[in-house]
Amino acid sequence: MQNLGIPSEIDLAQVQIVNIKTAHWNFSSPALVEQVILRQEGDLSNDGAVMVSTGQYTGRSPNDKFIVNYGNEDDESIWWGKVNRPISPDKFDQIFRKVTAYLQNRDVFIQDLQVGAHPVHRLSIRVITEKAWHSLFSRDLLIRLSPEKLAEFRPEYTIIHVPDFLAIPAEDGTSSGTFIIVNFTKRLVLIGGTGYAGEIKKSVFTLMNYLMPRRGILSMHCSANVGDRGDVALFFGLSGTGKTTLSSDPDRRLIGDDEHGWADDGVFNFEGGCYAKTIRLKPELEPLIWQATHRFGAVLENVVYNPLNRSIDFDSDRRTENTRGAYPIDYIQNHVLEGHAGHPKNIFFLTADAFGVLPPLAKLTSEQAMYYFLSGYTSKLAGTEKGLSKEPQATFSTCFGAPFLPLEPGVYASLLGDKIQKHGVQVWLINTGWSGGAFGSGSRIRLPYTRSMIRAALTGQLDYAAFQTEDYFGLSIPRSCPGVPPEILSPANTWQNRSEYDVLARALIERFTENFEQFRSNVSPQIMDAAPTVH
Repeated sequence: MQNLGIPSEIDLAQVQIVNIKTAHWNFSSPALVEQVILRQEGDLSNDGAVMVSTGQYTGRSPNDKFIVNYGNEDDESIWWGKVNRPISPDKFDQIFRKVTAYLQNRDVFIQDLQVGAHPVHRLSIRVITEKAWHSLFSRDLLIRLSPEKLAEFRPEYTIIHVPDFLAIPAEDGTSSGTFIIVNFTKRLVLIGGTGYAGEIKKSVFTLMNYLMPRRGILSMHCSANVGDRGDVALFFGLSGTGKTTLSSDPDRRLIGDDEHGWADDGVFNFEGGCYAKTIRLKPELEPLIWQATHRFGAVLENVVYNPLNRSIDFDSDRRTENTRGAYPIDYIQNHVLEGHAGHPKNIFFLTADAFGVLPPLAKLTSEQAMYYFLSGYTSKLAGTEKGLSKEPQATFSTCFGAPFLPLEPGVYASLLGDKIQKHGVQVWLINTGWSGGAFGSGSRIRLPYTRSMIRAALTGQLDYAAFQTEDYFGLSIPRSCPGVPPEILSPANTWQNRSEYDVLARALIERFTENFEQFRSNVSPQIMDAAPTVH
């Protein structure tokens, strides 16, 4: 085996990978870009970003994710069910042997990285891939280490990604040829049959969601930024609701765009980069993301481009709606270098309401905050998962991140409730979805309006504003907000046909009620009283 780059003292034999042709250890971004081009894995944009195709899968494959169940005490804490499907240790070992055999006499790329910007609460993780661009993606997304630290690196968890290897469902116990298997006991993650790089990122998040709460740290699917006064804001929401867009604010410093921990001393980023949706990206609306995706070393997934001049058409959804850009966080000019800050002052729950009945801005009580956190209502947008059509699908994703929660939702909800109460945090519900009608008849709430609402909340302009209670959800909504037409603040007023609004509002409330039945026996009467009711 030939070793190139900066090898670790802990070699690949630790995970039974032997007889490798060439091991590319901890290559720099320029070296990985060279390999991508030499191996014909992608093309360069006119700004030097790497443009790649993820193949058949352009989004996550949630039905192909498994957790190994040994039946021990630790496994009893897993939230088993549709999200966390069990697979036996024997089947895991079988697939693992196949993967290691597959990698013999092949080139591999290894990145030794850190997860967690906190000086104490962090994880050493090794990412082994068969493609150079996935190694570059991992380097862009996670926290890079100095050459001195790389030499003494000792991985706590290892991810092995083999997109060109397919499982045999009848033999291997998988749902398809694709698999994402997390083994907490052996500290291994296997990913195969998919080139979508987001599976690497979300596997890391699953690990942190398992490990951090055991330390009393709330792991969160949210973005975070901080103002000049040290006021931290968190933005919870699923893909497509605006986490990355709204937290990338030229007037505030970005802590991170997607995954964070909340410890006793404040909030810290899990990652060292960003993974932004780029469909219909505009420099005038999202200047920071636009600039970051036009730099050397960024990775652009499934974007359409001119083959002659290599200019990118971000408006095209010919390949997928879920076009993505990955880049190091230092490509955002006003980022927080150390990756952590103090406790939040404001929390925003982002939802893309396809019914068009939720208000664009509402101030939540602590009980409402717990209700909407456990509900995690939004609309899944096209392309973010395998099998989604162009029409948004109303969904409830517990804690705004159910696909990545290995533990019972109550674990995360309890931690959030305690921290909100302890630090006096104000929670807001923001609808970044539709207004004046449902999807297909109404219109998407304009981004400048949403930015104005958030700015008003962050700067205290709403502290003394007049609020009213809207009819259906019992939410407190402002009568006015700087920079926002007052007529859009009350959703019923934006509909031409009030009876149609009434019908869809009742329909959405019924969905909330049905979904929350799973939590009824485990929450306080006060939280149940915060639920919307059909009039």
